[in-house]
Amino acid sequence: MIINHPLLGPRDAAEFVYLGDASLIDRPDWQSDTAADDFYEYQYLRDNPAGETRELWFHEQGDRSWLVVTRNTLTHEITKVELARDVALAAGRDR
Repeated sequence: MIINHPLLGPRDAAEFVYLGDASLIDRPDWQSDTAADDFYEYQYLRDNPAGETRELWFHEQGDRSWLVVTRNTLTHEITKVELARDVALAAGRDR
């Protein structure tokens, strides 16, 4: 599988490490009254959808950037690749 890195161009998926669903960018508020339950769900409860998903990938064998890859889990077709930093900033997160 080839991942078209936004800065470096096409790269083999072997250069990357898959982390999981891109919703992991949205960490729960640790000061919330429901923080324990929120973090349990955040860490352990995951969907396993068939079809288009947004995933976090880490470019371990390259520039060490985090990417959000939009990919179809049935065909492995990649339709979009974004820097995770840009995704977080666009959503108003400053982490």
